[in-house]
This record gives sequence, C-alpha cells and structure tokens, in this order.
Amino acid sequence: MKGMTTKTKLIVDTDTGIDDAQALMMALAHPQAEIAAITMVSGNVHVDLVTGNVARVLDVCEADVPFYRGMAGPLIGDHVDAADIHENDGLGNSGYPPSSRRPEEEHAVQAILRLCNAAPQAYTLVALGPLTNIALAVRLDPQLPQRVKRLVVMGGTVDARGNITLAAEYNFYADPEAAHIVLSSFPKTTLISWEATIEHMAEWDWYHRWAETDTPRGRFNRAISRNYVEMAKTRFRAKGYFLPDPLAMAVALEPSLVLEAEERWATIELRGEHTRGQMVVNYPDYTGKHAQYRNNVEIIRRVEMDGFLKLLERAVTG
Repeated sequence: MKGMTTKTKLIVDTDTGIDDAQALMMALAHPQAEIAAITMVSGNVHVDLVTGNVARVLDVCEADVPFYRGMAGPLIGDHVDAADIHENDGLGNSGYPPSSRRPEEEHAVQAILRLCNAAPQAYTLVALGPLTNIALAVRLDPQLPQRVKRLVVMGGTVDARGNITLAAEYNFYADPEAAHIVLSSFPKTTLISWEATIEHMAEWDWYHRWAETDTPRGRFNRAISRNYVEMAKTRFRAKGYFLPDPLAMAVALEPSLVLEAEERWATIELRGEHTRGQMVVNYPDYTGKHAQYRNNVEIIRRVEMDGFLKLLERAVTG
C-alpha cells in the first residue's frame, strides 16, 4: 500500500553486557525495526549470564522476542570474558532482579539457520559479540552468507589500536578463528571497528542528561552504566562515553546515518605472539595474483552523530 514502510527485520547475536543492552533497547524502540530473534553467545560474560541479561532487557522494554542460547565458548581455547569492564553480572552489577523469562529450547545456531533458510535475504544479522555462533552456522550451512540480507558486525581494529591487547579488539580476540571464518565466508561485512567507537564517543554532558531520563528504560540504563562511567573517567581518563554496540546497531537500523565508509579486504591474524585476533586490512590496494584480496568488508569511518544520539534518546524514552 502507498505510504507503507517496510520494517527492517533483525536477528541480533549478542553477548549482552552494558552496551549490548543499550543497543537492544535502541532496536526495540525503533518504529521501523522488528527483532525476529536474539541469539546469545559467551563473550563479555558467560552465555548463562547473557541469557539472564537479555531477559532483563526484554522485561524493562516490555517486549516479547524469542531468545536462544548459543555457544558457551570459542571454537578453539577457553572463554575470555570482559567482566573487568561489564562487572560480574555483565550489567554493571546493577542489581536488577532476575527475570522469569526462559530462552527457547532450540540452539541459537539452528535458529539462525532456520530463520534465514525460511526467508532468504529478509534479515539483517547484527553481531555484537564474538562471532562463534555465526561461524558455526556458516560451517553447518556454507550457503548462509547468500541468505543473509546484510551482516553488520561490531568488532576488529582497522589501525591496530586494540582494547584488549596492543593490536586486537575484544570481540575478535575472544574468538579469532570465528572472525576469520565469517570474514572469509560473507561477500561483504559491514564493520564498526574499535577505532570508529573512539571517534564517536558521546560527550559527558550529553551522557549525564541521557542517564537522568526518568523512565523504566532510563533508570535501567543509568543503573547498568553507572559503575562503568566511573571507571571510564578514572581508569581510562576517557574524554567521553564509549558506545560500540549502539553504534553498530545505529548503522544497522539507519544506514543513511553513514557519512563515510570504504570497502577493503581484511582478514584475521591467528598466530602472532602479539597480534593474535588483530584484523589485517589491505590499505595499499595490493591485489597482485591473490584473488583472496578482493574487498570483503565495508569499514564504517564516520556516522552522523546527531542522528545516532537521537536513536539513543529514543531507546530510553520508548
């Protein structure tokens, strides 16, 4: 019908910590977005805690979305958490009571495959944590990348400015093999790097106004971010509030917010003593005889900040 707008259908894969929760609230509040499923993976905290955190977000937002428990650890090695940032519960030790909601019995990987097979090119897949679930889904069904409309990933470094090691960003470091599989398999991954996060910090004055929003969502947001804010100011001496997962969600929800992007070839270093998990980007445009150097990532460089912040404001007002 004339005047109708097609909704953006999302599958959100998450390791729900503080910024993941804020990204989920953004999507749940967006009038033109529909989350078909939330799939969960160990990352910031163990997937058992992630499951409870997703349920809490859905409670606060009064939303009914099926959520699916996924992989409990990386493809190789042991789970590396980020509890030093997100606290023991993953939500800033906010003390929010547990939810009575329970995840679906189907595994997250099977849910991703089922939804994408049933409706090819219908879903934007937004990955906010380690890429373990998505990599395993690709290994089970190599045709999955052709059935996903768009893949938006928060992860990686484009200038080797790491946030967990000297060169690596946390999500890719937590499961480098999974990141390698995903970047090698999808024809194009829209990528929001750690450096993009640094370039799109919210000013502290804006954050404090945002955190004072007196709604159920606003009070939840204030509770989960309070401890991190003190850490960011004292331990990191940050000039503003970091919003990595909300930035990725903004790009997924409203692609028109992107002001600058570039397509490149990228892969993941798997062996380096100091560089394991680093994303290596082809900047000189070297192709030579190597077909694998064809562009496979869209690196988001610059996003319209006012529009991004408006999405965050809507997230806490509903």
